[in-house]
Amino acid sequence: MQTPTNRAEQNWVLGVTALASFMMALDAMIITTAFAAIRSEFGSPVETLQWTVNAFNLTFAVLLLTGAALGDRFGRRRMFAAGIALFVVASAACALAGNATALIAARALQGAGAALVMPLAMAILSGTFGREERARALGIFSSITGCALIIGPAIGGFITEHLGWRWVFWINLPIGLIAIGLVLGRLRESFGPAAALDIPGLTLVALAALALVWSLLRGNAVGWASAEVTGTLMSGLVFTAGFVFWELRAAAPMVPMRLFASRALASGISASVLFYAAMYGVLFLLPQFLQTALGFDAFSAGLRLLPWTATLFVTAPVAGAVVNRFGERPLVITGLLMQAIGLGWIAEIVIPAVPYSALVAPLVLAGVGVSMAMPAAQNAILSSVAVAEMGKASGVFNMGRFLGGMFGIAALVATFSANGAVDSAAHFESGFAAAMSLAATLSLAGAIAGFFLPARRRIAGAAAPQDA
Repeated sequence: MQTPTNRAEQNWVLGVTALASFMMALDAMIITTAFAAIRSEFGSPVETLQWTVNAFNLTFAVLLLTGAALGDRFGRRRMFAAGIALFVVASAACALAGNATALIAARALQGAGAALVMPLAMAILSGTFGREERARALGIFSSITGCALIIGPAIGGFITEHLGWRWVFWINLPIGLIAIGLVLGRLRESFGPAAALDIPGLTLVALAALALVWSLLRGNAVGWASAEVTGTLMSGLVFTAGFVFWELRAAAPMVPMRLFASRALASGISASVLFYAAMYGVLFLLPQFLQTALGFDAFSAGLRLLPWTATLFVTAPVAGAVVNRFGERPLVITGLLMQAIGLGWIAEIVIPAVPYSALVAPLVLAGVGVSMAMPAAQNAILSSVAVAEMGKASGVFNMGRFLGGMFGIAALVATFSANGAVDSAAHFESGFAAAMSLAATLSLAGAIAGFFLPARRRIAGAAAPQDA
């Protein structure tokens, strides 16, 4: 992709890609405070309700690199706009769903649309800005996306309280139509290296993810030693091994395994999978804890997430601006240690009738931490490859991000179900505390993965010839 020299064009690229990312993130966040209302209307247990998130994450994750390949072949701007259109149509289907099954299916379709949008947004953005400007642009991109994280739960709660939960999906229609117009009117078309679609690889990774998540979801219900759980777990591991084996030998792999020879990419992906697993799991359970255990309504619960979510808006652009000075490794390690301490703190203080004020400080600590780690990890990953491969690197990052989120939700819900229930505030608090302990452990593991990121000089030295 040719890097534009016109500053106005660069600003339009940043604004349009961030708007599309904002819409995707808003939809993920806005539903968090609507879960209680959806559960009440459909009579669905928590184990079923998590599929409204996991169905989105599953299709998103396994189709990401297909989306990147389609953009490389048929035009990134064209497929970017098509992905937004598909997302808008799927949002309408979510709003019209008559039962949990229909909602889950529509959410899966939303994930397919997002799988076109997100890797192409990062590929277009990263190809537009040169290396020295890229970290700052990614920081701004993350902060704008973070606005959805900040306002999404509160907006979702307000809409749910006053208009009903279905309107959290209708809101995507005007945003999506504006975004499509801006994409077609303001972005130039670009192409990547043509490559055949890796259908066997796509099938193997989809089966592996589905089998592994299914084993997590069914463990508490049928027993962790049951034939169903052990069989699906072993199947998932076999499909995972088959996927790696195939990708090593495929002529046009969806995930070129040689990319993982880069310590920056391998360590950045590992840290990202772990901290997104913790973050998405907490985002699924925390709003329900605020409503079920502490008695807040949906809108009030959304507002009380702000000490955690609002930190992203301030911290992410600062972290993106200073990453070239300090390097990615200290930001990732320090940030994820802060998130681990914050979530572990919550796990320790959650008792019956815990005052909300006691949660504010650990929420701020965890939020600042993950907001530091997020743009630093992204920059390490994208700076480790040549510009021509940024679409694939972006797809690998986002696939890891959402697979991590899906596994994190499944693991935290399994932990919650093993230690608590939704039938009373006390039982909910017991399960929630155990789940927060697991989230803290995942964050700590992410910090350990961050130790393997190379020093800044080595990343720059490897990337400079590729970006030239």
